[in-house]
Amino acid sequence: MTTVVWFKRDLRVRDHPALAQAAARGHVIPLYVFEPEYWAQPDVSGRQFDFVRESVEDLAQDLTRLGAPLVVRMGRVVDVLADLRAGVGLDAVISHEETGSGWTFARDRKVAAWCKDNGVLWEELAQSGVVRRLNGRDGWAKQRNAFLRQPQIGVPVGLTGPLLASAEVPRPMSDDYCPERQRGGRQMALSLLGSFLTERGQTYRKDMSSPVTGEWSCSRLSPYLAFGCLSEREASQAAAARQREVKGTREGWGGSLKSFQARLAWRDHFMQKLEDEPALEHRCLHSAYEDVRPKVPDTQRLAAWEKGETGIPFVDACMRYLAATGWMNFRMRSMLMAVASYHLWLDWRVTGLHLARQFTDFEPGIHWPQSQMQSGTTGMNTVRIYNPVKQGKDQDPTGVFTRKWCPELASVPDTYLQEPWTWEGAGELLGKAYPAPVVDVPNAARQARERVWAVRRGGAFREEARRVVHKHASRKDSEGHFVDDRSPKRGKAGASPANDSRQIGFDF
Repeated sequence: MTTVVWFKRDLRVRDHPALAQAAARGHVIPLYVFEPEYWAQPDVSGRQFDFVRESVEDLAQDLTRLGAPLVVRMGRVVDVLADLRAGVGLDAVISHEETGSGWTFARDRKVAAWCKDNGVLWEELAQSGVVRRLNGRDGWAKQRNAFLRQPQIGVPVGLTGPLLASAEVPRPMSDDYCPERQRGGRQMALSLLGSFLTERGQTYRKDMSSPVTGEWSCSRLSPYLAFGCLSEREASQAAAARQREVKGTREGWGGSLKSFQARLAWRDHFMQKLEDEPALEHRCLHSAYEDVRPKVPDTQRLAAWEKGETGIPFVDACMRYLAATGWMNFRMRSMLMAVASYHLWLDWRVTGLHLARQFTDFEPGIHWPQSQMQSGTTGMNTVRIYNPVKQGKDQDPTGVFTRKWCPELASVPDTYLQEPWTWEGAGELLGKAYPAPVVDVPNAARQARERVWAVRRGGAFREEARRVVHKHASRKDSEGHFVDDRSPKRGKAGASPANDSRQIGFDF
């Protein structure tokens, strides 16, 4: 039996259920397809392409050592499969389930139709705690945690299969300069996991909120999890082993590792939202918010936000840092989206696309539910309007981050750094070396809050909100742990519309 293992967002050989199952059946054709149509979509970018390209090269080396070189092709997946079937024959295709964009879902439907028409079995296996065809959130955590506790699947040995010609891995894309982007590949993932669990992660719980300390103390594993260089099960079980080692040491590891495990759970929680309701990539989770913001954005405000030229120093510093690195710590990601949605009153679908392209670790299942949550369009989350001035003072108290990424502010005294418009020398700076603020920060926040909360009044809103909560809200206990108890007493905390807003979940 000859089985094609179609690699997508699972670029590894260890803990790879699809590869192991195919190896047990007979001959294996490992396949990765670079799809030009996918890379032309508005939510992807060159920095993601280059990360994937490096990860595919790393995967190819591992598969060669196992005896089954990776077959790399370019084009439409159905065309590639048809060529393989005509050339060497194939009995089955096996891959992992993917919670992706509308485009990848449509692509998968075409693959399913081709397989059915040509008598080829296509099987999809789970590789995370996301559950397909879930009917409500009661019991989800139990299923997710059971999957994470299962033993990891070892690397298959002695792979056999036909030796096929392979296209060259495409060259890097040159239209997205990201000089400090993380490099792709499993070896980098393992190195980061090791350093996080033995050194960098000790102060994770305390340091992850600031871009200054988070750059070092966060795991930085998010792009490797997004593209499957490392499985979530590997990360969770490695953290669990470290938790057992440090138990009782009182060195700060216990709390940080507990927080990291919680972030992994929240990752699945948000991906499950898109799995359950794919339309939320394009449509407000609560329909009452569809017409709150203009569909056509204010082009000047949008451009200023995208370029890091809003005149709000901490916002601009974060956006410029993101452009240069492809990464941002979780709180600042939330702030960037919140400022765009509330202070600048821009539609989340437009600003969400820009951020999607900026993040090397773009994961649709996390990104779109989070974009809506930070924009107040879910109908079940507490409206959280970040004060960017306060965030700058809290998360960059010395100003080192803001000054590095906004060098135009070098002459501004520390006291006025995050709100230079209050400085007596502002007249010589704003609108000249550095932009004047595009909005009045407190007034814009107040107006946004009034608009968003006005939508929440009325019985019709509450009725739809209850349906959203049943389908998407977390079931948590008072400490934020996912639970499955369905009794009203314990379920009350989990069903609260405010619960999801306690964790942001963009990065680890």
